Amino acid sequence: MPDSDRRVWTKKDLVGMEDLSRDEIELILDTAPQFVEVSRRESGIKKVPLLQGRLVVNWFHEASTRTRTSFELAAKRLSADTLSMAASTSSSVKGETLHDTLHNIEAMNTDVIVLRHSAAGAPHILAKSHASHIINAGDGRHEHPTQALLDAFTIREHIRAQRNDPTANLEGVKVTIVGDIEHSRVARSNIFCLKKLGAEVTLCGPATLIPPHIGHMGVNVTYNLREAIREADIIYALRIQLERQHDGLFPSLREYIRLFRIDSDAMKHAKPTALVMHPGPINRDIELSTTVADGPRSIILEQVSNGVAIRMAVMHLLVNSGKRR
Repeated sequence: MPDSDRRVWTKKDLVGMEDLSRDEIELILDTAPQFVEVSRRESGIKKVPLLQGRLVVNWFHEASTRTRTSFELAAKRLSADTLSMAASTSSSVKGETLHDTLHNIEAMNTDVIVLRHSAAGAPHILAKSHASHIINAGDGRHEHPTQALLDAFTIREHIRAQRNDPTANLEGVKVTIVGDIEHSRVARSNIFCLKKLGAEVTLCGPATLIPPHIGHMGVNVTYNLREAIREADIIYALRIQLERQHDGLFPSLREYIRLFRIDSDAMKHAKPTALVMHPGPINRDIELSTTVADGPRSIILEQVSNGVAIRMAVMHLLVNSGKRR
């Protein structure tokens, strides 16, 4: 690994991209390739013993398929014991506080708590007063740090391949994020992460779905899709949260499709080397056409594969750094 063996991870938890430095982000990205190789083994067992005997608890208070299964597979490939908990099966439905529930979980000698919660800041609060390593798997509209890390890793791998340069970074890479920025924790974590890595970020979507002061984060804002994707190296579509459509945040889905869907016609205005990403799940033919989602410029499934390696890297660094308080 390039220089990562000389750098030392010093944080107990991973609760947000806002808290990480560029060096810390790059340490995670530089640690991930060895775990990509583990997952690609064609013979032998796709496991390493780095978390053998450790207990990883997936504690999800919101529905999830990709993130929960990715963390579970990552933990198992590190040889950890795993336990999955949903809010509906925990004592929180009886009024128990998060702190009390976690104290009881920790009485079973847990090592890592992977927490998804609808309340922004919940992982931060628990991390301050519990010995377990807390990983934020999404908190409200706030952040989703491992999604941003796997996205940055996926982008970096393709930039390195395009440039035939195994040391290339994201300095100057142009990323356009399209869709519901207002409600997206993925967008916020990606902005923090990509900006720290030197990328140029442009946001595009209906004015009602872009926070009015988000330009203070150092991003460009446009409401014209063609303008947004013209120079982009990466076109990142966000899921339109249909459950919020009753709030009238844009006139209709038909109008959104006409102005902001990334489809074959829109891609005619993009660079021939531009790649398409999406955090999933996709509302097919709404924010992203099936032709593009399944086309040669889509790297969406690579995001899913890389998510396992990134989460393996995160858990390895947290647990084996020796930092518990």
